[in-house]
Amino acid sequence: MEMNTPRLRLDALHPADAAALFGYRADPDVSRFQGWRPTSVAEAAGFIERQAGATLDTPDNWFQRAIRLHEDESLIGDLGIHLPGGVGGSIEFGISIAPAHQGNGYASEAVRAVFDLVFGRLGRHRTHASVDPRNLASMAMLRGLGMRQEAHHRESLWLQGEWVDDVIFAMLGREWLAQQAAERHRG
Repeated sequence: MEMNTPRLRLDALHPADAAALFGYRADPDVSRFQGWRPTSVAEAAGFIERQAGATLDTPDNWFQRAIRLHEDESLIGDLGIHLPGGVGGSIEFGISIAPAHQGNGYASEAVRAVFDLVFGRLGRHRTHASVDPRNLASMAMLRGLGMRQEAHHRESLWLQGEWVDDVIFAMLGREWLAQQAAERHRG
């Protein structure tokens, strides 16, 4: 499954992406807030290989998409979608953008494409994201998309050798669809 936006293409990770994936996912500025940090290019290649058989409709599985620039097809990040079992239920997503490409609105653009897919074509009811509250840029991006903060769990996750807080942001499908209709009406 491929998704396109004005500047981005979200598609499958390819074996040739292993070095780039390792490059930004192992960067301390990125991995600081991530649950997975590859220790080698080979580990990143193994992750890509395991993702090759993943499908969006596999319950309780993370479905990872590459985020590429249209202009040169370079890998600038990745986005994971987790669809737990159950018809029309909630989805979780997470996103990583290479530091050289942060601050350009690419994360928002990619997440908008995912919301259009999960709330439109897939008819899902709700989406949520889990964020370390020290990741101020991600929290601002989620708020900018219209998501609301629903919870702040104190020291609820053991991540990279320390207890960290976990902030949950969420949005209902009907809220996203109404927001999109209002934007079209204004435009």
